[in-house]
Amino acid sequence: MPKVDIPEDEELGVLEDKTEALTLRSKRTERARKKQTKKAMRAKGAPQDFLSLLPYELIIEILILLKPSELFLLQQTSKSFYHFIAQEEARIARAVAGWRYASLQKSFRLPVLVADIDPAIQHLLQIPERQEILTIHKKPYQHIKPPEPTEVCTCLTCTLRWSALAIIVDFAHWQGNLDKGEPIPMIPRGKLPEWNQAIISAHADIVCKALYSPLWYARLLELHLDSTTRSIRRHVANKGNKRRRFRMTDEDVNSGTDAFLNRSGPPSLDFPYHRDNYYLLETFVPNRSWSQDMSKWLYVPAEQHDRDIEFVVMWAERRRRAELEQRSIAGPTPNLVSQPGTA
Repeated sequence: MPKVDIPEDEELGVLEDKTEALTLRSKRTERARKKQTKKAMRAKGAPQDFLSLLPYELIIEILILLKPSELFLLQQTSKSFYHFIAQEEARIARAVAGWRYASLQKSFRLPVLVADIDPAIQHLLQIPERQEILTIHKKPYQHIKPPEPTEVCTCLTCTLRWSALAIIVDFAHWQGNLDKGEPIPMIPRGKLPEWNQAIISAHADIVCKALYSPLWYARLLELHLDSTTRSIRRHVANKGNKRRRFRMTDEDVNSGTDAFLNRSGPPSLDFPYHRDNYYLLETFVPNRSWSQDMSKWLYVPAEQHDRDIEFVVMWAERRRRAELEQRSIAGPTPNLVSQPGTA
């Protein structure tokens, strides 16, 4: 019989495709796979932007419950928080200071910037004779750097305001020594050690920040409230100290407010002109006095700066008139230059 040729494909039968993807097991591909997996998990579990979830007014109401130091920390968590708090800084800081530091903000007012004063009056503040009058408020203090007269108003009120804010920072700086009972380094009279110059310069920089940043100003008030509560606790623990002091409870401290300073207590009009005063300093809340008739504290008004500026203007006017009178009494200045045709 003739031989029948069978196609090769029929001999092999139906071919089944069993190809599979090759498994890559190199260390490089394994690291890349793990990296992609972690990235995908982070993207999947990342929370939505908090600021996009709540209404604007509600966010403000939440933020004003925080302390100034907490707001600074919150700014460091994300760019969105940083820009939001920076944009609404004045509103947030004003609200925080209003309910946390109602007393302190009336005792520690900000000095006025020279840039905010009438240009016609600015040059009167820079007169050398007037700067000499203020020497008593600047040179004697080893723990306070004087304000820059071209930046900060040098009327008496603003000079005292600057000094009070500088005391806040310096008093807080030495709280650790006071808590531990360690002596504060003393400075011989007339000496200017570098370590102290570095400290008071750094403290002056902080005060300058408060002049331009409402949040930094609120931070200073928070800092002084902490120093005040620590100081009161130290003196309460001293059983031999029977001086009159503010009544402060644990609830007052935990509240994070200065409400207890509204109670009747000892006045703190004495300025700590030296760091030696810190040992007995309990509550430094200047620019106020207790009214027995009204049973409340009366504060130096913010308008006191305007009154001082009026005094500066009147002083400059008296000085100008005195110079004119002296010139009129002395008569015309003789001309010592020989005229042509005279001997």
